Amino acid sequence: MSMFGGIDTSASGLTAERLRMDVISNNLANANTTRTPEGGAYHRRYVVFQPREYDEQKGFGFFMANALRKNRKNRDRGNGVRALRIEEDRRPGPLVYDPGHPDANAEGYVERPNVNAVAEMVDLITASRAYEANVTAINAAKAMATQALDIGKS
Repeated sequence: MSMFGGIDTSASGLTAERLRMDVISNNLANANTTRTPEGGAYHRRYVVFQPREYDEQKGFGFFMANALRKNRKNRDRGNGVRALRIEEDRRPGPLVYDPGHPDANAEGYVERPNVNAVAEMVDLITASRAYEANVTAINAAKAMATQALDIGKS
């Protein structure tokens, strides 16, 4: 991995966790939505991630490709993450008896969203901590690069 590979990897993590926090925020915002354009109650969404594939024609890895050719086995490690898709959790939400609600069925039950606010907040805190960890890794890589440049000055 090049000197900037760590920054590139952490940057992909920042992007992924930001998307994850946006999706969680959307879930929390729709925790009481019983009518969607698709019909029915809102169903929570979640992000599916996958490891990024190594591509020596993109990013800083292109400049260090010759150094990595000797150790091809490790080239696929530590290249970051990307969001593959945003999925919808199709599990039904709880049914609440409220015959006066405009979205109630014939028996008087309303399907509530399948969003658990406590679980979403835990996921939000987890995503926030992962974001912070990636920022810390980028700052450490920047500090190492700065110190390496300072070595050349003396």
